[in-house]
Amino acid sequence: MRLTNKAAREFRTHDLTIPSSCAGMRLDQALARLMPDFSRTRLKDWIDTGRVQVDRRVPRARDLVNGGERVTVEVEETPVETVAAQPIGLDVVYADPALIVINKPAGLVVHPGAGNRDRTLQNALLHYDAGLAAVPRAGLVHRLDKDTSGLLVVARSIIAHTALVRQLQAREIERHYEAICAGVMTAGGTVDRPIGRHRTERVRMAVREDGREAVTHYRVLERFRAHTHVRAQLETGRTHQIRVHFAHLKHALVGDTTYGGRLLPPRGATPELIEALRGFRRQALHAARLALAHPGTGKAMEWQAPLPADMQSLLAVLRQDAREQRAAEERRRAR
Repeated sequence: MRLTNKAAREFRTHDLTIPSSCAGMRLDQALARLMPDFSRTRLKDWIDTGRVQVDRRVPRARDLVNGGERVTVEVEETPVETVAAQPIGLDVVYADPALIVINKPAGLVVHPGAGNRDRTLQNALLHYDAGLAAVPRAGLVHRLDKDTSGLLVVARSIIAHTALVRQLQAREIERHYEAICAGVMTAGGTVDRPIGRHRTERVRMAVREDGREAVTHYRVLERFRAHTHVRAQLETGRTHQIRVHFAHLKHALVGDTTYGGRLLPPRGATPELIEALRGFRRQALHAARLALAHPGTGKAMEWQAPLPADMQSLLAVLRQDAREQRAAEERRRAR
């Protein structure tokens, strides 16, 4: 890292190699894919001002790449000045000089936005480690919906952030979720359907043939009378991907008012089950396992987070309901 004299601006040089998958793209397009935390406009400005070199020459944004080129990008590190550090408790599962793994509770927004200007995970991270102000999005590599709980990885440096984003793009970070969905699923499988913005309801996503590739693998963990406990693995990471894919299968997640529609307890449900379903105020989705290569050492690392209390309680009520229904059926057969 070096400092300019007057403006005291900080710069860091990124060394990249253009992958063969980018062959034929414009340079600015290829960089946008390789450095998703920086806007296309910002990347083009760096190219135009000579802060990008390709094989030691100064290129133009419109130059086409062949794959294999060595690229250096001089990135200006802009502290996160508009997001305030706030003392919000964090469940830190793991931390070292390169990364932090957080077990996010349901109800905590990941980063500020419309309607959520503060009290977010990003505010909490900046309080936990002030150095994260120099990393894009305070080190956040991926996100979870507000009402989804579970594991998130945070990079503590630009170098670690770049390495983890690269792993994410290469589908080398494993993310496993547990969910409770409506209906009884007969078996596991894979949903390979593209996802895009809903055509009329812009706050929702939808399966669309012109959407972006989205692949979710899933398997059944436990079946109940009218619900299923499943494990899902993301191959891609589209907005609301698991929620949209399970709704597409007609097995929307319990508590998901955006994609699930009206609550329908099973016939003969116990009062406890009806109350538990009506009282579950978020999508029943938890990021339970995270596995990746350490950005500094390359060592394979893995973390797991147990199901939160609300999902454990719902599963307990579903099991009790199933036991009572089996007992009632046995009594009827015995008459």
